[in-house]
Amino acid sequence: MRDTEKIKTRIGYMSQRFSLYDELTVEENIDFYSGIYCLPREKKAARKDWVLTMAGLQDHRQARTAELSGGWKQRLALGCAVLHEPPILFLDEPTSGVDPNSRRQFWDLIYTLAGQGVTVFVTTHYMEESEYCDRLGIVYRGELIALGTPRALKAEHMSEAVLELDCAQPHEAMDLLERLPEVREVALFGKGLHAVAADAPAAERAIRAALAAKNFRLDRIERITPTLEDVFVSLIEARDRATGALTEVSR
Repeated sequence: MRDTEKIKTRIGYMSQRFSLYDELTVEENIDFYSGIYCLPREKKAARKDWVLTMAGLQDHRQARTAELSGGWKQRLALGCAVLHEPPILFLDEPTSGVDPNSRRQFWDLIYTLAGQGVTVFVTTHYMEESEYCDRLGIVYRGELIALGTPRALKAEHMSEAVLELDCAQPHEAMDLLERLPEVREVALFGKGLHAVAADAPAAERAIRAALAAKNFRLDRIERITPTLEDVFVSLIEARDRATGALTEVSR
């Protein structure tokens, strides 16, 4: 066996876009990929049963793949990616476009594989999903800007306080709060705002006063535990400020 073929048998890959065959049944897709991966004949039946059980697809084995929901399709794609028992698995945004419940179930399958010794690399744009990982690399504009465990990244890059606000006119409020010296940065989070500050009590007083002066209703403000999305926003804004400063100097 050539070196490139040896490497392929040691790696599993699942693309973001569903890449199996819609016109085949679930079982036919598994059979096809068992041939692609050159599984020994005596192992094919056992591996197919394992995939169907692992992915919860026993009752769908005769269903045409085109008839499956997005979540079930992703389970089937994962099953085919690990059919040949690779020790390394790459998943490219595996939960993109599926509902939250299916996303949680899919991560349960990933945990099962990791518990069996499989090294799993996942790319995702859902920051809440990154909390599930043992180790994270944050990439911005093609550059790795942070690396570590979720806890370490929060401790290293979010030493300041994060205040969560629910207020009227959040876009206009963000423009206002960005000018406060007590606030380092502000970002939209859902329908509210997250403000980062070194001194939380001083920042809260300044925020309340600034919003009241403009007659912006403030429904809630409280200090929260930073999320990885806070870390990401803080890192990219710091990188953009640094890049802007370098651009000014080079002119």
